[in-house]
Amino acid sequence: MHVKNQKGSALLIALIAIVAIVVIAVVMIVPKYNSLVTGEEKVEATWAQVENQLQRRFDLIPNLVNTVKGYTSHEEEVFTQIANARTEYGNANTIEEAADANNDLSSALSRLLVIVENYPELKANVQFTRLMDELAGTENRLAVARKDYNDTVQTFNSDVRRFPSNLIASMFGFEKKDYFEIKEGVKESPSVDFGSGE
Repeated sequence: MHVKNQKGSALLIALIAIVAIVVIAVVMIVPKYNSLVTGEEKVEATWAQVENQLQRRFDLIPNLVNTVKGYTSHEEEVFTQIANARTEYGNANTIEEAADANNDLSSALSRLLVIVENYPELKANVQFTRLMDELAGTENRLAVARKDYNDTVQTFNSDVRRFPSNLIASMFGFEKKDYFEIKEGVKESPSVDFGSGE
């Protein structure tokens, strides 16, 4: 009988230990899992803001190109580069592809704005000026959205890499997110200030 009590006590202690380990694991895992889910949702929400501004930017371009074309019909190469960048963006499936399309568009816009400098009558056109003001505002909003997105990605990626959350992240399939990076040659947004000079 004494042996039976010892076996029962040992079994009870083992059961209590298992329950305690499970409770501790749940108490540690659930909040970190929820934190990772929240972080991933924030990344997606801030990326949606970047996409909104990119889409606005890409939607402004045809009007700007058509206005410029009326004055500079022989600059077809730049117009083709802009059209290609818009197509790239439309076909982008990843953040990296969207960033590449954005970089290509920035590069083509910079060349377009250099061309515009040779046409003072275009710079005085009301529609062109309005479009440039809209583009300048969009560039500013895009810069803010890009910074917010990259800050959110940095926070999320840190959570995914830090111990012990990295164990939970790998257990549930959370992976690092890509930053929205700008190529070296396109660090500056195209300048859209035509108020000075001439």
